[in-house]
Amino acid sequence: MKPVLLDTHIWIWLSIGDLRSLSAQAQRSLNGGPRWISAISCWELAKLVELRRLGFTISTLSWMRRSLNENHIRIAELTPEIAVESTNLKGFHRDPADQIIVATSRVLGMPVVTADQRIIQFGDVETI
Repeated sequence: MKPVLLDTHIWIWLSIGDLRSLSAQAQRSLNGGPRWISAISCWELAKLVELRRLGFTISTLSWMRRSLNENHIRIAELTPEIAVESTNLKGFHRDPADQIIVATSRVLGMPVVTADQRIIQFGDVETI
């Protein structure tokens, strides 16, 4: 199975074992090929902790490292190509984290596993 790019909330759900909201196809994709996240997902998760919308019993950095290791998730770096692509998403909303995630998907040719309707409805990116 081909690699997939996890949206930030999917990474969190996978890590805490809460996949109830995902379609059967999305769940299968998580058990297939390599799993990736965009580097921006680390920032987005840290911001959720900073804003107290998410909390852990261990440090945020420890949680991230443990989650990445235990769930065999790789991090796609923010390259110049991805940065430029994120500015070419005509008609997409203005959330910079979502723009980077969608651009990462497009540049690396990986579908995004997401439940975010704004990404799904964009239509110019492959989603699961």
